[in-house]
Amino acid sequence: MTKIQDESPALEAGPVPKHAQLRAILLERIENTLAPHAAIPAERKLMTQYGLSRSTVREAIRQLVEEGRLYGVQGKGTFVAGERVQTDLHLASFTEDMRRRGLIPATIVSSFALVDAPLEVRAALGLGANAQVYEIDRLRLAGGIPMAFERGYYKAELLPDLESKDLTRSLYATFATEYGLRIDNAEQTVWAETADAGAADLLGITEGAPLMVFRRTSSAGSASVEYVTSWYRGDRYQVHMTLNLQHQP
Repeated sequence: MTKIQDESPALEAGPVPKHAQLRAILLERIENTLAPHAAIPAERKLMTQYGLSRSTVREAIRQLVEEGRLYGVQGKGTFVAGERVQTDLHLASFTEDMRRRGLIPATIVSSFALVDAPLEVRAALGLGANAQVYEIDRLRLAGGIPMAFERGYYKAELLPDLESKDLTRSLYATFATEYGLRIDNAEQTVWAETADAGAADLLGITEGAPLMVFRRTSSAGSASVEYVTSWYRGDRYQVHMTLNLQHQP
């Protein structure tokens, strides 16, 4: 693991705040010395090394985290962010999306249950009051590192014995090969959140870190199949969109 060397440029008194000076020092090392996912020194070491208060050190680190240059892992420290995975908005499974970018996808199934469909799920999937759905929680990894956590609801009537299938592979592939349901249409909403304690623990990030949230309702032909919410790490994922001006006749 690459470490910051002990030679420490002195911080100067003057108009540039010391947290900004420390930010610049850390940024230079991030860009020229430290490898992706290498740890930076602990807060206490930086305080001693540069003669700074804890609040000054934390402000410099906070800015670099917000800029996506660093990320925190609860209980372990702060690390250099790797290159973000970029996706174009398109209809594809997580597995397909990661493979297109040369990353090895993996999935950990954390829970599976047959439940009465919650109200919002019934509304999204067009279900009646007594309908049941499969509720599946999965942690999605790319290159062995947590990328996203997702909670999905799936129509039980369309997917009998789903619990017997391999839920660590692409569900879209399973739907197509095992049930003849090819997901070909979806509506998706995207927004930002900060990670609560539960999400931070699952994704290996600090509480309050930025998340990108995707909520998708997917269909196969005229049959709605899936209602899923995915929480992606904001330090590892970004979305690319191509926009065109549509001229009205």
